[in-house]
Amino acid sequence: MLPLATQKYLELVRKRSEEDKTLNRVYDNLKSKKLFVMAYGRLYANKGALTPGTNPNDTVDGMSLEKIDSIIEKLKKRSYAWTPVRRTYIEKRNSTKKRPLGIPGWSDKLLQEVMKMILEAYYEPQFRKSSHGFRPKRGGHTTLEQIIAIGTGTRWFI
Repeated sequence: MLPLATQKYLELVRKRSEEDKTLNRVYDNLKSKKLFVMAYGRLYANKGALTPGTNPNDTVDGMSLEKIDSIIEKLKKRSYAWTPVRRTYIEKRNSTKKRPLGIPGWSDKLLQEVMKMILEAYYEPQFRKSSHGFRPKRGGHTTLEQIIAIGTGTRWFI
């Protein structure tokens, strides 16, 4: 369960979107410690959480409330600097070819997740129900389910 203030903030952001109002003071609200703790909860169990970016010391292992405070302090001073991502190549499924993958440091991943939570709360209500790409709880399977549900009488799809 989200902390109440964090939940209310994200609900307020969603409501502003539904009422077709602009989203103000995003940068100021980006500095919420509770949002960072929530973002940590979403990320720490992922396989890639222990994978270091260009700084081998910037992983989930070094996470603490002090580190969150440090990130927020840099944001307040407008001195937060994104670190370059580490480029690696991973094999494509069912192929011998490889594709590039950029691995950011943990602090950058955490800040990106906070930004994603705010922007998702605002923009998600604006998408059509028929839009499935790169959305929470939606994807290829939900697309097919919707096609099957409304595509009665259709013999083929492109």
